Amino acid sequence: MINPQIQDRRPRPAVAGRRVVLRDGSQVLVRQVQAADAPLLADGFARLSDRSRRMRFLTRKDQLSAAELRYFTDIDHHDHEALGALSPGGRGVGVARYVRDTADPHAAELAVTVVDEWQGRGLGTALVAQLSARARQAGIARFTALAAAGNTAVAALLRGAGAELTGYGPGTVEYQIDLTAGGELPCDQPPSGGHRRSWLAPLAG
Repeated sequence: MINPQIQDRRPRPAVAGRRVVLRDGSQVLVRQVQAADAPLLADGFARLSDRSRRMRFLTRKDQLSAAELRYFTDIDHHDHEALGALSPGGRGVGVARYVRDTADPHAAELAVTVVDEWQGRGLGTALVAQLSARARQAGIARFTALAAAGNTAVAALLRGAGAELTGYGPGTVEYQIDLTAGGELPCDQPPSGGHRRSWLAPLAG
């Protein structure tokens, strides 16, 4: 799983955003996560269902600690990148992030979350598409992902992104997405089959 102890410090780029229209017509602003976004992250986590939280942490998770909030928001945008989606009202509704593998600089772990009320609109797909482009720019050739076993919606979304199943763990399934083969979904392409749940909840990614 993503290790909060790994943190490389690099200059922070300026925040830039992109308006994205989702398949139900709703709009979000997608931009890089910044250290000042910790309150947005905490708010988004609080709006996740217990099931969404278990999907990410594979155990009960009632809150994020101050250290976790800092790790998830105070990032270098190279070895650790995160893109957040804001609703028209300015609330955080989704996050996609990768963290580079320290043993393999061409690989990174992927995590994506959409808060429950925004699931099923194609937001996770849009976030993954933009994050894949950022990963390629940073020299990352493949994503790995760890999902709860039995989560058919996640499996369908990963398959739609060209993922291969690479292993099993206790209650988990491991996948890999080849970014050099154009494995990410286009922004406007809905995942086939199960799009009602997000990847690897929660919003903390």
